[in-house]
Parts: sequence; C-alpha cells; structure tokens
Amino acid sequence: MTETALQFSDDQAVAYDRIAEAMRSMGIDLLQSSLSPATEGKTRVLAVLGKAGSGKTMLLAHLVKDMQAAGVEVVSGDYESKKRRDKRSLAVLAPTNKAAFVLRMRGVPATTIHRILYTPVYDPEYERIAEWLTGQGEKPEIEGLTEQALERAWAFFQAQKSVPGALAAAGLRGSDFITGWKRRDEPLDVGFIDESSMLDERQFDDLKEIFPTLVLFGDPAQLAPVNAPGGMVFETLPAPAQLSLQRVHRQDADSPILDLAHALADPALTFEQFETMVQHAARRDARVVWAERVEVDLMARSPVLVWRNATRIRLIQAFRHVHGAPDDALLPGEPLICDGIELPLKHRKKRIDLEARGLIKGAQVIYLGPGRKPGFSRLHVIGAEEPQVSAASIVKIEKPDEEEPFIPFAANMGAAFLHGAAVTIHKAQGSQWENVQVFAPDLYAAARMGRSEAGQPLWKRLAYVAITRASERLFWVVRNRLSKPSGALPVDDLRAPPAPLQLEGEE
Repeated sequence: MTETALQFSDDQAVAYDRIAEAMRSMGIDLLQSSLSPATEGKTRVLAVLGKAGSGKTMLLAHLVKDMQAAGVEVVSGDYESKKRRDKRSLAVLAPTNKAAFVLRMRGVPATTIHRILYTPVYDPEYERIAEWLTGQGEKPEIEGLTEQALERAWAFFQAQKSVPGALAAAGLRGSDFITGWKRRDEPLDVGFIDESSMLDERQFDDLKEIFPTLVLFGDPAQLAPVNAPGGMVFETLPAPAQLSLQRVHRQDADSPILDLAHALADPALTFEQFETMVQHAARRDARVVWAERVEVDLMARSPVLVWRNATRIRLIQAFRHVHGAPDDALLPGEPLICDGIELPLKHRKKRIDLEARGLIKGAQVIYLGPGRKPGFSRLHVIGAEEPQVSAASIVKIEKPDEEEPFIPFAANMGAAFLHGAAVTIHKAQGSQWENVQVFAPDLYAAARMGRSEAGQPLWKRLAYVAITRASERLFWVVRNRLSKPSGALPVDDLRAPPAPLQLEGEE
C-alpha cells in the first residue's frame, strides 16, 4: 500500500487494497507506480459504498493521485489527444454538472458522463495549440494569435488544466475552435464514477462498453433513480465486489448535519422524534436552523427541497410573485432546471451539442436574459466547465391546478426548462449547496402515508437525501411561509460573454 493509505481508517484501507489489487491485475501497479499494457477482453467492476461522511470522496481523491503518480493519464471532457491512445487512462465522472463541480472544487479532475460519451471535434489549426498545451506537440505559430495570446493560454492551462479555458484566455470563442461533437467511438481504460446511486441500467451499460475497469462510488441510503425500479446498479454486483465504508471520519464527526442524517438509520425513530432532534441541534449549533419560513433570497441559488410536485409549484409561484415577475417573461437571475432536449431525431448533432455543453436533464441554470434571436436565452449553467451559453429555449412555468404549463416564450426546438426555485428531493440527488432549505411539511406528509422504499420508511430516505445536500447550513422549514426578498435577483456575479451555440437558423 502507498504511504498515503496509512492515513486511512481500517475500512478505507481494505477498500484501497482491494482496488489496488484490481488495478494491478489490469496492469496498473499503484504500489510500484508502474504500468503495463492493458489486457484485451479483461473487465473488472467494483463498488465503494458508504453513507455521507464515510470517506468515499477522500478515498477517490487518493486513488486518483496515486493513479497519476503511476503514469496514468487523466482524461477530461474538453480535449483528448489523438497521440495518447496507447497510454493508460483514467476518467473521473459524475452523473450531473453539479456533482462533477463539487469534485473539482475538492481537487479531483472530474467531468460529467455526457462529456465523456460525447467528445469535441477541434478545428485542426487550433488543435495544434491543444497538443502543445497538453505536452503532445511543439509550440505552434497561429495566424491571428500573438505570442502574448499564446502565453496567456499557457498560463491559464498551467493553473486550470482546461483546454477550452486556455483557448478562451487567448481570445478565442468556443465556436472558433470546436466545430462539433460526436459520440465516442474509441474505448477508454479506467472509470471512477461518483454518485453512482443515480445511475440507471442503460447508463451503466454505456459505461461498461467504454471502460473495461469501473469503480463505482455510491451511497446506498439515497433514493434509487425514478426510472430504475430494480434499485441501484451496484446492488446487482456480487457481494465480493461491494466494498463498504462504515466509519464516519474525524473531520466530519462534529457536523450536526451529518449527525442528523445518520440518526435516521435508527429503525425505531419516528418523524416527531426526529424533529425534536432537529430542534435540539438548532439550539446547540448555528449550522442547523429551525426555520419558521422559507428564505426567498436563498432560493435564487439553491432550491427549496420538497417531496410533492404540488408543493414545488406553489413555492415557485410564491417566489416569482414576491419578485414581481410578470406572467409573460422571465427576470434575469431566475433559476431554471433543464427538463430535457426537445429536438426531432434528425437533429441528433444539435442534441449532442447541447448535452456536451452541460444542458443535460436536471442541469441547474440561471437565466441571464434574452438572446439575439426570438426564443434564444443567455444562460449560466451551474457547475459546467464552460458555463456561459446562448441557446434556443423552451421555458415552462407551471401553475397550481393547471394541467398545462404556461410558456412565456419558446423557440421551435431546443432545451426545455422548468423553474428551479424549488425542486423535488429526487432531482436534488448528486447536487450539493452551502445552504439547503428542506420543506418539512412534505416529509411529514410522507411519514403519515406510511410508504416504504427498499424496506425503509420513505420519509427517512427523503430526509437523508435532503439533509446531505447541505455542505454548510441546513434550514428545516416548518411553516408554509415565505420571506420578502432583500433586493433584486443577482446576476452580476455570473455575467460573462456567452459562447454562441446556434441551434436553428445558424448564421
């Protein structure tokens, strides 16, 4: 075992050794920091399972570091050299932009599953810059780019390791150097998949086609995907392939939020007893708040988490009302959630363009204003590696007691959006925010209904997922009330020139 593994708890050390053994059998020796060619036809799938605070991310980060030390190349979603096909590679993936963003903020070079399934096609002239930045070629001379521009690109890449970001620092737009996107036709090597409780069988099958070696990191206490009645994909693995982490680590042991989450494992705990625990935690620690109302200012950046759709729609309408939003338009700063891509099958390439830029189902977006064409919107995609886009949009505003949503504006085709001031707890999986508001009356309703999921009361699974979305502060909202906003919706912190993304009537 490497020196870093000495910092691990016993269960982490066992998991590390099992994964290192699997890597060694696939030609990657983490102990000796050495590589040998991959063996054709050989596959391995392991899963590291543990609740919040058990050290899954810490273990993943150490494994990535040791893989890089052994000479394994980390593949990002923004550029892949044609000269690296004979190298051993690793991709760290998450199902959502926000989940990948959380990993990147912790120093793990993560991207989304979509950004690996669909790869960018670079203009050959600018691809020479990418080859130089990644150490695969000599420094090029590019017409129209000065020496100073190339130096800016180099400096940016050394700090951020993003080829598109480096090219943007040189003064180029995405439409200058990326000519399109294509479905990956070359397999990769090793894949680490975070938040794997969100994977459905189809995604899992796609990943197994690309990666001979997969390590899934997941939380078995979360909610199974809505479209996965069979449960979480790692539950289908044989028992020896499931590595459990039990210990809550020292750095998380003083978290009142995690204390509440882990208390839900007590089978005798009732909803009323749990709320009493929340009240006591709020008296002891400012990181837990017993809230008599929903704080509207927080809704602009982190949605209120609810169980029922009816609650979600009422909260969204209240949010828009207190901000004075008109029925027929969006205000800059309103949060949206991507509800999918509405394009005919013949426009498959445009769908890939959208998904590769981060507009995948469930993506969180901030509306910045109308685009230059009718139906287009300028958007900030939260957690995306290149967040500023201009895209054809179909925006749907749902209203209470109305079957069909109101559509303030829409392009003929493009990305569809629902309002994002409140979301269901199911949709919140894979995301994390500093401040999270949980609408407790919805969980009480779930408790009164007596529903169960995978042998556990549904309200406990909902509460566990909702609580563990908070990284700093948890607001347990007990009343159906809304505060007044302290000011206009903020957008200045997000503004930047958007990278054009044409979907219809391309110029």
